[in-house]
Amino acid sequence: MSKFQKTNDFNEIVYGRRSIKVYDPTVKISREEMSEILEKASKAPSSINMQPWRFVVIDTEEGKEKLAPLSRFNKEKVLSSSAVIAIFGDKKNFDYAEEIYSNAVELGYMPQEVKDAQINAFTPYYANMSDDVMKDTIMLDAGLVSMQLMLVARAHGYDTNPIGGYEKDQIAESFGLEKDRYIPIMLLTIGKAANEGFQSYRLPVDTITEWR
Repeated sequence: MSKFQKTNDFNEIVYGRRSIKVYDPTVKISREEMSEILEKASKAPSSINMQPWRFVVIDTEEGKEKLAPLSRFNKEKVLSSSAVIAIFGDKKNFDYAEEIYSNAVELGYMPQEVKDAQINAFTPYYANMSDDVMKDTIMLDAGLVSMQLMLVARAHGYDTNPIGGYEKDQIAESFGLEKDRYIPIMLLTIGKAANEGFQSYRLPVDTITEWR
């Protein structure tokens, strides 16, 4: 199977994934396909389904030129990629609770009484949640969506690289987001790999697992 083709082969998706350093800069991803990728990734689970992840897709040359100085030693990945997805966590994610639960009721996913009970139970909890607990919750949820995003991209025939080394204190404001509201999670480059990438060693299951 060509790595540039879509696939539903889960083993190919998992075992074929590499963290790619250089992309083919001539390959572009349409915004329609990118939206489909993000929609599938957003099926990831989250705490009480609040979906706190937010994406900024940087797919223009102007956007990537703005991002490049903030990406430290990752400039080549950023500039050659089809796009960079800046993943943030929204500290005000509970503002969407009514929309999320109301639509769940309308679609028949949840009875009205369950929605009412959830809203009544979690509204005071979220209102009094500390910054540390909120950040921990967001980081967990955003990690889930980020990994799912990488796998979905692979299923679409693209390659990715998660980046943690960038100017996190500047990224939100540089792209028009409120710095105090949006927590930077990672940058994710996406595109067609210019090379095969490298395999990497993984610790054996016996080393990382205990049975009780």
